[in-house]
Amino acid sequence: MDQRIRLTLRVGSGKMSMFILSPRGIMIWKKWFMGCVIGAALLSTPAWAEDRPEEGRVVVVEINGAINPVVAEFVSTEIKDANAAQDAFIIIRMDTPGGLDTSMRQIIKSIQQSKIPVASFIAPSGSRGASAGTFITIASHIAAMAPGTNIGAAHPVNMMGGGKEGEPGEPSPMEEKILNDASAYIRSLAESRGRNAYWAEQAVRKSVSISAEEAKKLAVIDLVANNVEALVLAVDGREVKMGDDAKVTLATKGKKIVYHKMSPRENILDTISNPNIAYILMMIGLVGLYFELSNPGLILPGILGGISMILALYAMQTLPINYAGLLLILLGGILFIAELNTPTFGLLSAGGVVSISLGSLMLIDTDDPAMQISHSVLYPTLGATVLIALGTLYLASKSAQLKPTSGVEGMIGVTGVARELLNPEGHVYVRGEIWNAVCDGTIDAGEAVVVERVDGLTVKVKKASTPS
Repeated sequence: MDQRIRLTLRVGSGKMSMFILSPRGIMIWKKWFMGCVIGAALLSTPAWAEDRPEEGRVVVVEINGAINPVVAEFVSTEIKDANAAQDAFIIIRMDTPGGLDTSMRQIIKSIQQSKIPVASFIAPSGSRGASAGTFITIASHIAAMAPGTNIGAAHPVNMMGGGKEGEPGEPSPMEEKILNDASAYIRSLAESRGRNAYWAEQAVRKSVSISAEEAKKLAVIDLVANNVEALVLAVDGREVKMGDDAKVTLATKGKKIVYHKMSPRENILDTISNPNIAYILMMIGLVGLYFELSNPGLILPGILGGISMILALYAMQTLPINYAGLLLILLGGILFIAELNTPTFGLLSAGGVVSISLGSLMLIDTDDPAMQISHSVLYPTLGATVLIALGTLYLASKSAQLKPTSGVEGMIGVTGVARELLNPEGHVYVRGEIWNAVCDGTIDAGEAVVVERVDGLTVKVKKASTPS
């Protein structure tokens, strides 16, 4: 039986009544109402979850080596992803000798645009934050160092290549311009973070460098920590001023710490950008292309040489290349190839050796050790390249002088035996084969003959000279 529930409402002196629903209908409406409540709660989760400290993470981004475009892309992407994931804190743990100005500025821009506080942490012990690393540390919301590390030596170096101008010992106008620009930049970064702007400028102009303890005393950094865990505990509750002047209080205690390293692809590109690897790749490319151009059809040397040369050119866009040195190396390869086709008794080869040697010494134009080719790599690679090129030339010249041993040309000068009287035609036995033969005059059967010419299946012969 369908039982209904009547609801009666009294308003003043009047009375109003209405039917609601059956018990089954009430259950349906209850379920619908509870579903709406739960759905609203789920939709509103991001609004209140931001205040829950257990939701955020501490992301540690690791830098080891020179600052180049690959590293800049990696760090910028990690900062962007951490902001999208609403993580609590970002730590850039680095050990770097410096790097490219453009890559450094890309990382600093990412730090300045981040809505999440970013800390630069020069660690572990024995690490350094030199040159570009100093700029990144000064620009971070929190600057920290591990004991036994150092920071500074941020004097800009010539990253454009092409030599220097001006009097010896005096900076060129271009170098002076770069120095002033870098000094103003690091001073503005230090002032915006409330750090020692005077020391920061001296690090650029005088290349001064200090330890972690000195940096803390001089207000260059905020704190000294032994490791990432200690840093996370030390900054808990610290108030940080962001780029839009908003202040954020860090709540890092108990947060999950995740470490992010470069992907295999980024590691490969970063390795290629090493000046030593770039130079080796260029020499391999030069030798491979030299083999292919001097002996068309080998294929494998051409493939390896082409790939190596392209990778080397990719790496060179991240390095302070002197293009005069690069052209000298390429000229050396051209001179070696020319020697094969136009023998000059070693003159072009000597020019190629000198050209490649000078080009290798001039290739990297910078005073920054992080961007220079190691002598332990430069000289052995250069020596091996020159020896391979000269060895190829020697073998090619020797093979050109060898007498053909097959085909028509290989028959000329070969000794045989007359099988019958040649007057002037007959048959001779040469290299285990019987040939039709002609001669001038007559040759008796059994006499030794020498092939002078081959006309189709007939050989022109003469009597072999009798040794005296």
